[in-house]
Order: sequence, then C-alpha cells, then structure tokens
Amino acid sequence: MRIIVGVCEAEYTGRLNATLPRAKRVLMIKADQSVLIFSELGSYKPLNWMAAPCTIHEVTADNNDDEDSVTRDDNNSESAEPIVTLRVQAAKSDDQLVIRLFSKESDQTFDLGQDPGLVKDGVEAHLQKLLAEQIERIGEGATLVRREYPTPIGPVDIMAKNAQGENVAIEIKRHGGIDGVEQLTRYVTMLNKDPLLAPVHGMFAAQTITPQAQTLAQSRGFATLILPYDEMKEQPDSALTLF
Repeated sequence: MRIIVGVCEAEYTGRLNATLPRAKRVLMIKADQSVLIFSELGSYKPLNWMAAPCTIHEVTADNNDDEDSVTRDDNNSESAEPIVTLRVQAAKSDDQLVIRLFSKESDQTFDLGQDPGLVKDGVEAHLQKLLAEQIERIGEGATLVRREYPTPIGPVDIMAKNAQGENVAIEIKRHGGIDGVEQLTRYVTMLNKDPLLAPVHGMFAAQTITPQAQTLAQSRGFATLILPYDEMKEQPDSALTLF
C-alpha cells in the first residue's frame, strides 16, 4: 500500500463529473490499484476514489513529454504547477480520475501482507445459534424444531413450539426495524397456509427493536423479544461433551 500526503486537486469524469479543489489531503493507493482520496475532517468515507479494476499512469519530472510534467520541487514546497500527476483509468468504463499533486510531505509504501478479514461478533447467525440453544427464552416449556426452517419464500430463522405445542416462527435481527416485521409477516402468512402447521405464531427477536417496529409487531399479533447478546454468550453450551 502506498500513502501520499500532500497538496492536491482532483477531477473525476465519466458517469459523473466531480472536482476537488486544491487542498492538503491523503492519497491511498492499494495493491489492486484502487485509489482513494481522504481529508482530515468529515466522514470516514473517501472524498473521491477509483475502485479496481483500473490502471494508474504516473507522470513526474522524469517523464517530461506529458503536458502535466514540470520540474520536481526539491524543497517540497507547493509549486504553481503539479509536480506529479496520477491518471487513474477504469478498466470497464470511460471513467477517469486525474489527481494533480503540488507538494508532497510524505510518500511511503508498506507491505501489509495477507489480511484474515473482519471477524464480527454478535451478527444474526450468532444470535440465531444462541437462541436455538437457549430456546426457553421465548417462553417456559418451549422446544426447538429447527433453525433455518424452509418456506416457499425463504427460510425463517427459527421454528419452535411453545408450551402448548403450537408452532412459533422467529425472525432474528441485530437491530429490529419495520422491514424485519414485514419479513416475519410474510413467513407467518405462508406457514399458516399449511394445515399441518397452523396455527403458527410470530415472534420478532433482536438486540434492539425500534418503537415503530414494536408497534407494528403488536398490531400483527406478534410477540417481541430483546436478545441480551452479552448475557447469552456467557451461558454454557448445553451440547454434550466427553469431559
């Protein structure tokens, strides 16, 4: 990865046109040739970027046949003309990002090696697994039927039976909103068409549930359940072990 800190301006042309006036910024050039431009303040997102696949053509004083080439500024002070121009061309479109650097305070390259990727904790799959293991949280006497119970429109996260032996379809979200309640509604409606399953009750479970989702769930006759993830993951696994 290459990191450049300096005064630059940029122009993006293609499917949209965008301009960044001259200012001090950070340029990130990744191993796949992706180029991202960041500022000191504002969002974590780049101000502008070109994602791979793309190619980069860099013009400096050593390549003085280009109209943007000028004498290198050895004192590293901002020059009137660009000391480096980066032309980043998309591989699958006419999109182009042109970055003109007028000074560089830093230009370093790092080998980051292989990244194992982000390991997320508390995602829906974790919540589903924990609730299946602790199914009594939906009510005393409840039993698990199965996870990812199939329906013609997709699997419902958990199918269980309550103490009365009736089926309960449970939809699980990290943060429960109206869309999740609508999804549960479709599952319950479809499942209740099967006389061997009906009546099927609905339960909407999440770490947090918005007031609007609570109201909508109640209006549809669904129960709601807050899942305390930190507490749930501290519970011992009920699976049998040899030792």
